[in-house]
Amino acid sequence: MASIEEDFPRGGSDSKASKPKAVKPCVEVDNLFETREPGTKKKRKADNKQEDKEKGKAWKTEADGLKLNAATSVDILHLKNLKVGTVMLGSVKEISDFEVVLGLPNGLKGYLPISGICDAYNKILSEKVDTGDDLEDVVSPSHLLAPGLLVRCIVSSLEPSKEGFISLKVSVNPKEVNKELSSSFLKAGMTLGGCVESVEDHGFLIDIGVKGTKAFLPKETKTGAKSFKQDLKVGQYVTALLEEVQSSGRVARLSLDPSAIAQACAEIQHGWTLGSLLPGLLVQAHIKKVTAHGLIVTFLSSYTGTVDFMHIDPDKLSTYAVGNKVNARILYVEPSSRLVGLSLRSHLLPPSSDVLNRLSTRTGEVLHGCRMTSVHHHSGALMELPDGAVAFVHKNQMKEPKEEFNMNRQLAQPEHTLRIMDYSPLEQMHLATLRKSIINATFFSYSDIRVGQLIEGTVQGLERYGMHVKISDHIKGLVPRIHLADVVLSNPEKKFKEGMRLMFRVLSVDLLNKKLVLTRKKALVESQLPVLTTYADARPGLVFLGFIVCIKDFGCIVRFYGGIKGLVPMEELTTEPTINAQGLFYIGQVVKAKVLRCDAEGEKLLLSFKAVTQGDVQQVNTAKFAFEVGKKVEAVVLRKDRTGLEVSILPEEVPALIPTEHLSDHVTNCPLLWAALQEGDTISDAVCLRKNKQSITLSKKPLLMAALEPGAMVTAFSELRVGVIMLGWVKSIMHFGVFVDFPHGLCGLAPKAAMSDKFITDTAGVFQVGQTVLAKVTNLDEEKHRFLVSLKVSDVSSAEGDAQARLIQGQRERRAILDMMTSRGDTDLLQQLSSISLGDKLKMTVGETKEDGSVSLISDQLCSVTVLASKYHTTDVNTTPGHQVSAAVLHVDPVTSQVHVSLLPKLTGKKKKLDKCSRHTATVEYADEDFAVISVGNTGHLTVVSTTTHLNETFRFESEKLSVDRNLTVTVTEPSCEDLGGQCLVTWQLRGTRHERGTSESKGQKHCYDVGLVAAEVKAIKPLHVLVTLPDGDLGSVHVSQIHESPRVGSFPTSSLKIGSKVKARFIGSHEVRGYNYLPFSHQKCFTLPELTLLPSKLMEDVNVQSQENERKYTPGEEIKCFISKYIPEKKYLELAVSLNIYGTVELLAMTTKLREANHPHKLFKCGQCVTAKVVGVSSKNAQQLNLSLIGTHKLKQGTVTMGMVQEINPQKGLVLKLPFGKSGLASLTDLSDTYTDNPLEQYKEGQLFRCCVVKTNKTLTLSLRPSRIHSEKALPAVDVDIGSMSELSEGQVVRGYVKNIGEMGIFVRLSRSVIGRVLIQNATNYFVTNHEIFTEHLPPNTLVTAKVIHVDAESNRLDLSLLPDDTGKADVLPESLGLPLRLKGKDKEKYDRKNPKRKRSVSESKQDEVGKKKKKKKQKKDQKDREEKEEAKTPQAEDLDSGVDVYFREEETDKARKRGRSKSAAAQERGRLQVPSAFCWDAALNSLQPASAADITYESSSEEEGDQSKPAKKSRRELEQERQEAERKLSRLESELQDPSARPENSSQFERLLLSSPDSSLLWLQYMAFHLQATQVEQARAVAERALRTISFREEQEKLNVWVALLNLENMYGTEESLQRVFERAVQYCEPMPVYQQLADIYAKSGKVKEAESLYKNMVKRFKQEKAVWQSYGSFLLRQGQTDAANALLQRALQSLSNKEHVDLISKFARLEFQYGNSERAKAMFEKVLSSYPKRTDLWSIFIDLTMKHSSQKDVRDLFDRVIHLSVSVKKVKFFFKRYLDYEKKHGTSESIQAVKQKALEYVDSKGSEATN
Repeated sequence: MASIEEDFPRGGSDSKASKPKAVKPCVEVDNLFETREPGTKKKRKADNKQEDKEKGKAWKTEADGLKLNAATSVDILHLKNLKVGTVMLGSVKEISDFEVVLGLPNGLKGYLPISGICDAYNKILSEKVDTGDDLEDVVSPSHLLAPGLLVRCIVSSLEPSKEGFISLKVSVNPKEVNKELSSSFLKAGMTLGGCVESVEDHGFLIDIGVKGTKAFLPKETKTGAKSFKQDLKVGQYVTALLEEVQSSGRVARLSLDPSAIAQACAEIQHGWTLGSLLPGLLVQAHIKKVTAHGLIVTFLSSYTGTVDFMHIDPDKLSTYAVGNKVNARILYVEPSSRLVGLSLRSHLLPPSSDVLNRLSTRTGEVLHGCRMTSVHHHSGALMELPDGAVAFVHKNQMKEPKEEFNMNRQLAQPEHTLRIMDYSPLEQMHLATLRKSIINATFFSYSDIRVGQLIEGTVQGLERYGMHVKISDHIKGLVPRIHLADVVLSNPEKKFKEGMRLMFRVLSVDLLNKKLVLTRKKALVESQLPVLTTYADARPGLVFLGFIVCIKDFGCIVRFYGGIKGLVPMEELTTEPTINAQGLFYIGQVVKAKVLRCDAEGEKLLLSFKAVTQGDVQQVNTAKFAFEVGKKVEAVVLRKDRTGLEVSILPEEVPALIPTEHLSDHVTNCPLLWAALQEGDTISDAVCLRKNKQSITLSKKPLLMAALEPGAMVTAFSELRVGVIMLGWVKSIMHFGVFVDFPHGLCGLAPKAAMSDKFITDTAGVFQVGQTVLAKVTNLDEEKHRFLVSLKVSDVSSAEGDAQARLIQGQRERRAILDMMTSRGDTDLLQQLSSISLGDKLKMTVGETKEDGSVSLISDQLCSVTVLASKYHTTDVNTTPGHQVSAAVLHVDPVTSQVHVSLLPKLTGKKKKLDKCSRHTATVEYADEDFAVISVGNTGHLTVVSTTTHLNETFRFESEKLSVDRNLTVTVTEPSCEDLGGQCLVTWQLRGTRHERGTSESKGQKHCYDVGLVAAEVKAIKPLHVLVTLPDGDLGSVHVSQIHESPRVGSFPTSSLKIGSKVKARFIGSHEVRGYNYLPFSHQKCFTLPELTLLPSKLMEDVNVQSQENERKYTPGEEIKCFISKYIPEKKYLELAVSLNIYGTVELLAMTTKLREANHPHKLFKCGQCVTAKVVGVSSKNAQQLNLSLIGTHKLKQGTVTMGMVQEINPQKGLVLKLPFGKSGLASLTDLSDTYTDNPLEQYKEGQLFRCCVVKTNKTLTLSLRPSRIHSEKALPAVDVDIGSMSELSEGQVVRGYVKNIGEMGIFVRLSRSVIGRVLIQNATNYFVTNHEIFTEHLPPNTLVTAKVIHVDAESNRLDLSLLPDDTGKADVLPESLGLPLRLKGKDKEKYDRKNPKRKRSVSESKQDEVGKKKKKKKQKKDQKDREEKEEAKTPQAEDLDSGVDVYFREEETDKARKRGRSKSAAAQERGRLQVPSAFCWDAALNSLQPASAADITYESSSEEEGDQSKPAKKSRRELEQERQEAERKLSRLESELQDPSARPENSSQFERLLLSSPDSSLLWLQYMAFHLQATQVEQARAVAERALRTISFREEQEKLNVWVALLNLENMYGTEESLQRVFERAVQYCEPMPVYQQLADIYAKSGKVKEAESLYKNMVKRFKQEKAVWQSYGSFLLRQGQTDAANALLQRALQSLSNKEHVDLISKFARLEFQYGNSERAKAMFEKVLSSYPKRTDLWSIFIDLTMKHSSQKDVRDLFDRVIHLSVSVKKVKFFFKRYLDYEKKHGTSESIQAVKQKALEYVDSKGSEATN
């Protein structure tokens, strides 16, 4: 009670009336219900003045140290850390009709819907919508909020958008922002945000969001002046000052005086709390700490806040010091973490107003030469712009999304190029990005898009009103329905598919509302007429293209771009008079209109249709240009578009277009040239290709330019002949073929069958649009002027030197690209790229190794370039970071600024001389789409070759493609070619294969397959094999391992093939399969299926693949690739396919090392997935079966972390765990956790999975479950460290351990697996103990104790400990209730020894001191020990053998042992189950048990043998007398045993004699059964049970039930299922059914018969559906098995079956079980559901709190306490929870949290008043 009164003293508010007094600050003290007023101290005497002064000083220090929130680090506000409910200060940036954009702290952007302004405005909107009135009459949001206005807002939602971005929605509704305020809280001088609720005669009612308060804003001040400049409107946001508060806060008068509001400062007397703090408040703060990233300050005397680097005044940066006093503005308050952010920027502090006028228009601007001034690794960097302005780059904007970030590389660059993305008004700072993808983006914002511009977009979706188009990540557009095509489409979904890339023309751009309207009308998109975007451009006589939007009786209204509209009168529609314009025109029709008259100021435009002539259209081209196909021209680049380059032909300055695909004959060079060419560059030697609709198209394809020489090309359709070969380019790709364009307007179709010599199933991916091809005319249609062509390589031959010429031209283009980029930029990056070329040797330093195996390299010569060496090019090379290596350059990529190199010695060594016409075997080292880098044999030479030998040779099988490590046969044409940079010029061909024949018998016939040429067609794709159709129509199979040479781990190789595709295959064998498609009498059951391979090595190499498959040997530790087959739950292993004839198995423990994955093994992999495994060994039963491992190792070593399954729980030793690879290990009690606990084995059960670490690898593996061992790399702290040896201990050290055993020598304590200490009796307790058995009762084995080391002798392996309270600081191990005398110490002991010099010492203590002194005692002790061992050998230990029918046998004859046996038996009965420990094992096999008679016979025979060997000597009279006395003693002892009813029976006659006296004792009958079972006499045990059932009186129901349960246990262990069922049926007839059912279910569950138990439980819930205990037992069983979903469904069934009054207890019981065995979140939800219906059930609250403490985090516990202390229950109950809350904080919390609980208790008592006082 004293502690309770100290924490919660009685007290409360005084109910007596008193005069109002001035409010004085109260100082919080430890007494919750007491306050002290420092200013009212009375004078004291002079001698006590000094004492009062010291007390006051100490009191002040304590109060100052009390902080309600603490900040240790400074960081900016990140969107990912933002939470709903955070209040922030914002600034209005943009205002639209339905949404307002706010600038929030640290560059965040929030969206305020108009429904989030206030309730009054929402009411007006709702009324307008309900009545159907036009919303244009409603006041626009622009009249309620002004740009730059500072507002207080709250985060209302953080929901991801469709694109994956988080949309931050906020609200300024005062009822949400000020929800923590109450009427009594309001004080004069506060500033609050509010909205105008209504307009009154003399002022305005302001909604400040405080319930019960009316806030009035007068129109005139007390002096008669007008209080503000403009009239306010309903819903308008204002920041007001509370001038006066009346009637306890029910009435408040406001003021909008800007100067007064700006100067208003939050004071302590206002009573602000962390829950009620509002953003925008001005506070006086003291600097507490200055960090590199900002300041930590204190304000309002007890609160802590942070000022990040973005909100520090840059002009005062050097003046900030600890202790300085500063003015600060609160920016945000995060309610859950109590984090408060403040700002010291001058524009947010007085005398600034609440409107930020400075806004920036530089968004989207790209700036060069910017300098990085400071870097904050967790936030971003500050950049100094060329004009001196500051910009902030967030850390996410300093790298590309999937790029690795290197801060040091960024800092090393002296200058940066950035793009301004936005402007943050709160920081008055630009927000920028360093991402190249954004900097180089053509369209960054809506302002970058020009009306009338052609733009490319991606179709996102179709709606009834139009089509949504994505231009970029943040730019979206809409194509209205009438603009989807030239005519209105009835089914647009057939034409447009999601993801299509299309060209559009911009109709209008609304920058304010960010709306973009596009058109897909072909006439508008392809038009070359000028675009009309303003009325000023509409000069009379000009012709423009527009579309009709309205048809009236007076004419048609035509709309152009940018919203320009004009009228075409009726008389100007046609040349002939017309009356009905609707019959001639339709809405959406594209028309040409001529301007007749234009009034730009009045925005009136008069147009004419009939005045448009062909001459007007042709006059669009102001300059005359003599166009001729093939004419060479010079052009200058005007602008770049995604489709190509817009150029101007010189000197006529005629506009033209060079498509991107026409910049080169090489597909990969086209985008590189497009990137290298810039506006203003001159392009020479371009040829005119075509002119269509005033559009001129040019080309830079070298082959096309050569083909356009005069007389070399067909110029008209009439000149075409079948067989003519022409050069063209791919125009479009359709599913039925490819359209090929030719000069002079010719276009032909290449059908799918004529596209390639190979079989093609899909036209996509064979050719690319714009690719240069050779085509042969195969068919002509004279009528329709159409023709067909063939692109087959066999039909269009090319000259031998064409491939080399294309190679040289392509390399020239790449060098030109690099030269253009280098000459244009002065950066070190481009200079470094231009300084190296193919084959250069460099000295590099190895950097880091990436996940894909590639290695990054560092060089002083290439400090700004990313240098990479692939995994292949680091083979057998030391790649240790920091190692110096030599590298050979393979490829320079100027676009990505990457250099690919090789570290292979054969490429970095000295080059050998090459001879012309010499032949070599080359290896591909690097390859892209057009070119490949090869190494020529072992000469050290590198060169470049084309990946194809023909223009049309683009479709290749995998075996034909040039991939890294592929071998070629090359012939040197020129040893040194200048066009290749001095590298050799070679011709190449794939290494040929010798055609073999393979045969397979199927259906009695022999089929031959040409291995090199067998073309099979894929028919069906399965995860582990692919069925193919062979040329003769038979089926073949391709195993998953025969598809790719080195499949990527995690991939599905069979999915790379497509049904219908043609593949080259080779026969490798066959196997028989069983078919079930037909009846057995009509078709054979089995047939032979050929097996084939698609592996290039087996297709191209001259090897015997069948012998390869058969001779493959696997060694332990070898790493192989396999493919997932299936997981078999019954056997708990995973089956994998290794090759065609080899399969492997992985046991559960070798599948993963993660516990979560091991609990759900079937979810780890998918069928057919490629994985890497290590060979453990070959199965001894099946040579084709491998034992595999997926955990990266094939054997257990010291330090290995692996999964283990509990196999046995040994109370003496610990846990026996089953390990992978057939191993098992032992985890000692001290290795189960880093923190020792009571009952360490309680939480473990057999079959449970755990992660463990191998500590020692002896005969039996030593394991550890300590987290510090498992996560050794994390250096986790351990409360109880793992003691390796005694040398690690020191005298005086306090340690903890488990009691091992207790004997006369003392108490032995296990400190670790290898260290055991002894505690002498006198060092164990302060009490005088004469018998050590007292300790056995109070310190059972495995009891956790704290001990002090008093002596260590590592040499003799001796460790002495002490358990005395004086040494350990803990309570005495023996309770005071035993009444033992205290041990004398010091002078008292000396005095007693002098008084009793001849006293005998206690047996236990004297033995400890005199061991080894007297031989006689030593011999007696040895004899006694031998007798005990014989006794133990005769009777097995009860703790090792568990029968289920536990029968107790006494082991000693002393009275104390008998009493102890009775107490144990009684304690077992109190647990509700018949617990009588037995001396036999129910689980042991019958043949393993030794009959009792056998031991006796052995003993007798040995005695006889001894008698035969030695004749007995003649006995003396004294010996005969001793024998007689010994016989008398035996006889007297036998008589006493017969008289003692509690004596242990040792044979059947003794049992029978006891049963005569106690026939109804089930305990005695069970002991009798156990006696027979010990001797393996199962039938006799059954007979005893039957006798017991007949003998026990029918009134003793419980006694009979005990026997029935024992009989059920017996049948379960030694009988059959039928015998068990018969016993069960009889038991149900003679006993109450429900207990019998429950006992059998428990027996099933404990013996691991899960299916039988579940079946029995299902019957029970049907038969006893009204019994709550049955549902609870079934639910407990399901949850113990991990079937949480089934348990949840069972609960729903139970609620339907039971009455309503039992629902609460049932749900709470299931919730407890969920906490223990299931999902804690579901358990919480169940408790929440019950407590929502019964909130006053404090018992449920208490249970909920207990379970949350045990299974959840401290935050959840505190949240629960905060809820329960606000319940509307009696004060007594709430006080109980306050006491628990405080105890919890004292144990787990801090001083601040403890004080917070006390403060809450004080507030509660004050609110309750006299009720709490009483």
